[in-house]
Amino acid sequence: MGSHDPRVDTYIAKSAEFARPILEHIRATVHAACPEVEETLKWSMPSFVYKGAILCGMAAFKQHASLHFWHHKALFGDGAQDEPGKAPAKEGPEKEGMGQFGKLASVRDLPPKKTLAALLKKAAALIDDGATRARPKAAPKPPPSVPEDLAALLAQKKHAAARKHFEGFSPSAQREYVEWIIEAKTDATRQKRLATALEWLAEGKHRNWKYQ
Repeated sequence: MGSHDPRVDTYIAKSAEFARPILEHIRATVHAACPEVEETLKWSMPSFVYKGAILCGMAAFKQHASLHFWHHKALFGDGAQDEPGKAPAKEGPEKEGMGQFGKLASVRDLPPKKTLAALLKKAAALIDDGATRARPKAAPKPPPSVPEDLAALLAQKKHAAARKHFEGFSPSAQREYVEWIIEAKTDATRQKRLATALEWLAEGKHRNWKYQ
């Protein structure tokens, strides 16, 4: 059986007067279409969870409300937008406001109840079929900019082994050495770290090799 969260009651009660009927309508339609949903708050907004996965969420703002389907791309195609908590894309009136139905000023701005219920059931079926939302991968950081003093030392013939190992390290492993050196507060500390870095690099050791 589904559940009602008192925090959602509070959220609706504190929302603008125009938004309350919209939120209540969405809430009632969600529970009628998917009796197993449970309510919670995510990103400080009411969300409906089905079998441990987000089905949809709603929100109220000063002048509009919104309804957001978590698996919106599967339901509406790649052109569907918006992520909770992110600024909406500005691509015409139909794309204004977070969610897939634009800025909701009244219940009439939502699809008919039967249509909305069908969308909710389809969203639940996607979850039943194992649909997931992959987190976007962060862009890899570029290789670090090697300080001139370290680069000059690595270029020396006697430090060929250190240079070979350093160049063979991943950008993140290189960055550990670079940041350690440039964060030295005094020149004496920096020189000591440079000497230690060359010694460890010659042996093929990572900066934090002691903890690996």
